[in-house]
Amino acid sequence: MARARMSEDGAVVIPKSMRDAHGLRPGSEFEVIDGGETITLRPLETDLPAPFGGQTLTMAEFLASIPKYDGPPLDLSPEAFRHAIDQVVIEDWQRLERQWDDDKNG
Repeated sequence: MARARMSEDGAVVIPKSMRDAHGLRPGSEFEVIDGGETITLRPLETDLPAPFGGQTLTMAEFLASIPKYDGPPLDLSPEAFRHAIDQVVIEDWQRLERQWDDDKNG
């Protein structure tokens, strides 16, 4: 969390790391939102570059930009997904049982 101090004229300086991370420049405008105990500044526009350097891609171009999978064949059938979900549920249940046992015995 960063801190800021309001000057006599009411100006608040946003830390440079945050200005850079959000593409804020001198003259950037904000929506000021009163949240009761909080005040939120929401930038109206930023100078962050658009994805892919600002160019617009067609769906075909976007899909072509995704790296190709070069591993063993994957079973993406509904049965394989169900089996994987079942395994995760079983492992989670076993983990919870171990935690309960540790809490009882610990």
